[in-house]
Amino acid sequence: MTRPSRIPRFLAVTTLAAVTVVSLSGCLYSQIPEAGPSSAPSSESGSPSEAPSEGAQGSTLTFEEGLDLASDTYIEWGDGFLADERWETVSPDDGNGGWTYGTADGTCTVRFWQGHLTDVPIVEGDDSASSDAILGVLLETPTADITPVATTGEFSYMAGGSGGVEMRQVSAVEGSRSWLMAARAFTQTGVGLYTIVDCTANDAEKIMGDVNEANAVVVTP
Repeated sequence: MTRPSRIPRFLAVTTLAAVTVVSLSGCLYSQIPEAGPSSAPSSESGSPSEAPSEGAQGSTLTFEEGLDLASDTYIEWGDGFLADERWETVSPDDGNGGWTYGTADGTCTVRFWQGHLTDVPIVEGDDSASSDAILGVLLETPTADITPVATTGEFSYMAGGSGGVEMRQVSAVEGSRSWLMAARAFTQTGVGLYTIVDCTANDAEKIMGDVNEANAVVVTP
């Protein structure tokens, strides 16, 4: 996976300035609107599926390939942390497409979100730019300022550890705290996914690797 770029301080200052004065229980995600960049998604897109089996067929879903999806394609997170003793539920599914896990040692949290992109300034026919737009909403920053500093990485497709789903990501380090945001928009379906990793140590990129190893984007035609 491509290493995420370090987001310039002028983009991170609003978020990180608040984060540095709260404990991990506050977390970066508490600075972001509860429902994510959307009005509440429909109930059918509000809960993660169980983790896909290890035998699931891996493939790719690039930004270009996303444009070939049918408009009614069902896209969601496959939850690979649910039965993992190394992770604890910090915030269960909130009914708006978001839930949060924390490491058992209390040093990192990972927030997941999935839902409709009704409040995101998506660019029709451009899943990459629209993914940057999700990050922009989260950081309260214009998409045009996000695009130059974001990098392209991959979520896992259908099975954890498989990679294949292109996404956009930004990260930052402030002292011993680190965070990483990664998002993917699907303009053909009007939905999106994101995850936010927030750590008290400089471990966000490592934890993001753990996220991709255990969790996957599940696509059902």
